[in-house]
Amino acid sequence: MGTGPLILPLSILAAAGLSWALVRQFCRPSSRLYWLDRPNDRSLHDRPTPRTGGIGIMIGTTAGWALAGMPMALAFAASIALTAVSLWDDAKGLPVAWRLISHVAAAAALVLAAGEPLWPACGLILAIVWMTNLYNFMDGSDGLAGGMALFGFLAYAVAAGRQDAGDLASLAMLVAAAGAGFLPFNFSPARIFMGDAGSIPLGFLAAALGFEGWRREIWPAWFPLLVFSPFVADATVTLLRRAWRRQPVWRAHREHAYQKLVCLGWSHRRVAVHAYGLMLAAGLSALLLATRPVHWQWLGLAGWAVIYALVFLAVELRWRRFGGTLP
Repeated sequence: MGTGPLILPLSILAAAGLSWALVRQFCRPSSRLYWLDRPNDRSLHDRPTPRTGGIGIMIGTTAGWALAGMPMALAFAASIALTAVSLWDDAKGLPVAWRLISHVAAAAALVLAAGEPLWPACGLILAIVWMTNLYNFMDGSDGLAGGMALFGFLAYAVAAGRQDAGDLASLAMLVAAAGAGFLPFNFSPARIFMGDAGSIPLGFLAAALGFEGWRREIWPAWFPLLVFSPFVADATVTLLRRAWRRQPVWRAHREHAYQKLVCLGWSHRRVAVHAYGLMLAAGLSALLLATRPVHWQWLGLAGWAVIYALVFLAVELRWRRFGGTLP
């Protein structure tokens, strides 16, 4: 790591500033990375919008990491590889099987390098692959994925910093800063989307840093799940419901809670603001509970389970009350 008391703050500013500058450039039709996302069955938008904002996030994070003089961590290297694969998918299109192979390979490299036993390793690999993809599933409304990057990785940075895990805290802070640089252009009305080149590596990093913090006993296993619970809960419940109804879980749809709220008339801005409140509350409570005795941790997690159950119930009741059909 670079020396000097200002190197990390300068690296964080560089990550945010470069991300902001690149995303701003990608919003322009004259940019070579002005790749338009065409509305489809899953879209909540009705006009083509560029989808390359995630490239700015990852380049900003990489530049900040290099400026700080940190060694290339395996999790970070794997996220860069996933960015390249996802960028190719955004540009040319890749079969689902090839994309999943890259996700499994990145997760397996991380878990096996940590020396986990075979059967626990299989479960951890599946969990990391799921987090990688659910982040992508939730990138469908203005400001959601960028906000989750800011609040989620900031919570990681605080938790790792108070345990003197400087490398983990620094990487999380750089990701949060780069996400903050992207967010002004993605907040409603969005001028650009993150795209797979942003949502896939961010989902992987959320899982990878969560795994690393648990492995090093920086936080308990539930901590990453609670920090990213606004995404984990919505994606998991929605996909389980589709599987229960024997609907193809891989097909594009608009059945997530946030999608239903938009279809019910909520603006993207209103959805984002409420989601930010939920993200902030989840992150702060995770930081607080991690310092409390185990019985308080379980009580806190049970409380959050009730909160999410009530939220999903309220959305579902309103959905049925007003027709329960997707436009």
